[in-house]
Amino acid sequence: MKYCKSLTKYSRFKTREVMVGGVGVGGDNPIRIQSMTTTNTMDTQATVNESIRMIKAGCELVRITAPSRKEAENLQNIKNELVKRGYNTPIIADIHYTPKAAEIAAKIVEKVRINPGNYADKKKFEEIDYTDDSYNIELARIKEKFTPLVAICKEYGTAMRIGTNHGSLSDRILSRYGDTPKGMVESAMEFLRICQNEKYFDIILSMKASNTRVMVQAYRLLVAQMIKEKMNFPLHLGVTEAGEGEDGRIKSAVGIGALLADGIGDTIRVS
Repeated sequence: MKYCKSLTKYSRFKTREVMVGGVGVGGDNPIRIQSMTTTNTMDTQATVNESIRMIKAGCELVRITAPSRKEAENLQNIKNELVKRGYNTPIIADIHYTPKAAEIAAKIVEKVRINPGNYADKKKFEEIDYTDDSYNIELARIKEKFTPLVAICKEYGTAMRIGTNHGSLSDRILSRYGDTPKGMVESAMEFLRICQNEKYFDIILSMKASNTRVMVQAYRLLVAQMIKEKMNFPLHLGVTEAGEGEDGRIKSAVGIGALLADGIGDTIRVS
């Protein structure tokens, strides 16, 4: 499995540049720092204030959750207030279950993050025995649900993060690949291939897990798969639900640090 040029000599995995607003990620850019607000997105002032504290602490990108349409719509008020106060830091909308919220947010902010495990699938904890034909029918259904967001991102110049989360793989992926790093990679690749077919390339990828060994293995597998398919999309690194205080810092340092040492990673977030 080839995921870096050398195991003993450092060299960075060269990715394409993706512009998130005015901030370049990947390419020859430095590794970008980002974090996420913890406020209620409907509380505009609290979210703006926390965003400003993050920016002053060094965040170059600010991620805000938008679980439903109303939060997605309120991103406009948050963005307007930040601009009013003199801040043009790109905003990332974090979407999980609601495609419509992603489509609204993509017209407002600079980047949307979707989780392929629950963007087009509902979790029923079922094991399904797929044939190749029945699996292809599922992929066609996903394409139909996902393509409208891709079209909006292309029209508005909005970047996208396809962010796989180990804890929320779909029943479909679990049935086909098991609860494995390979399944995490395939979950993202299915959505990525749809984007490529639609000639949309402003994409950043992530493979997050709370288990650092799973997380590191998934990123390495992803890079190996991209090399195999002649892709070079930027990578966002993070250990999800790392924990508080010292525990969180240690887990993040182990997971993120191991990959940075491999030369993998273009933007990071410590959760």
